[in-house]
Amino acid sequence: MKGQKQLKISKVVKIDSRKSWEHHITDATNKGFPVMVHFSAYWCSPSIAMNPFFQELASTYQNVLFLDVDVDEVKEVGSKMEIKAIPTFLLMNGGAPVDKIVGANPDELRKRMNCFIIQKKFPSQCDDDA
Repeated sequence: MKGQKQLKISKVVKIDSRKSWEHHITDATNKGFPVMVHFSAYWCSPSIAMNPFFQELASTYQNVLFLDVDVDEVKEVGSKMEIKAIPTFLLMNGGAPVDKIVGANPDELRKRMNCFIIQKKFPSQCDDDA
């Protein structure tokens, strides 16, 4: 069963180079897909703890590209995106950042994803809805 096999494949793409980053961001932009990036580090317990939740989000939001970037492995991407703390989650649209969530906060991450994806608003506009 082809469909069942695909369900077991991770929906989160691991970025291992600047070239890979540029390819995926360009591809998502050209297809009109938003991108959610988890900037992580192998040594960061909160980053590791967020991995299952990030996988769950990727399964929930089928029309969003989910990327994982280890800031120690791909330093130039973390630097370019001005990542100062781990974990950081960056929501991008049209190749540009639209929201940044710093820290391991699943509830806040889900709230902002829902706001942006479902309501089609920029996350900063959602604060008024709470």
